[in-house]
Amino acid sequence: MPDRRVPAWRGPALAAVAVALVALIVALGVLNPPRQDGVSTDRLGPDQGEQVAEYLARARDSLAGSDADQHWALVSFTEPVAPEQIPAHSSGMRIAEVLYRITLLRVQTPLVAVPVPEGIGAAVDSAQYAAWLLPRPTNDRAARIVAVSAERLRAGCACVVGLVVRGPLAELRNLAARNGIRAVQALPADAVAGSFAVVPLLPEYRDVVLPGPDDGPVPAP
Repeated sequence: MPDRRVPAWRGPALAAVAVALVALIVALGVLNPPRQDGVSTDRLGPDQGEQVAEYLARARDSLAGSDADQHWALVSFTEPVAPEQIPAHSSGMRIAEVLYRITLLRVQTPLVAVPVPEGIGAAVDSAQYAAWLLPRPTNDRAARIVAVSAERLRAGCACVVGLVVRGPLAELRNLAARNGIRAVQALPADAVAGSFAVVPLLPEYRDVVLPGPDDGPVPAP
């Protein structure tokens, strides 16, 4: 595999670009608030405590319709994938956000959402941004979790757990039927960027959407 390490001088620049993208998405939401009679939900993904089967049915129902409009949609995977596998899991649609989370046995790790500009290359390279966007730790355990998360993200781990894409319902339905795709949930066509939360259906959620235990040892980076 070619060496994808990023020079040290690019780190702060990558972080600055990522922060600017987040600010842009927030600004879009402020400047274009959703109409009161429009979007019926402000969330993509399952609710805390929701039965997985119920969410999967809800996601399927969200893809019904015959309009040709563009829809924001959440793509959740059966298993985490590596960044270079993103093109095969997006069906050529515009990717707006890549969701990362490393998996550690019996350890709760942070979810990182990386907004990306148009172009599949930006999505594939987004793991470097994710490492810079990890939350600031508040205690020693959190610091060790952030350290190992950053190290694995920079190494290109199979840690992509979802994507936010934009496309028509017909293409979203085709994507939902592909191998490796667990669910695709779409918002109404009039949903506005920045006006909805995103929480992926993590692969470890099997029966109910609840966090697992957080009593395992944190490995060294």
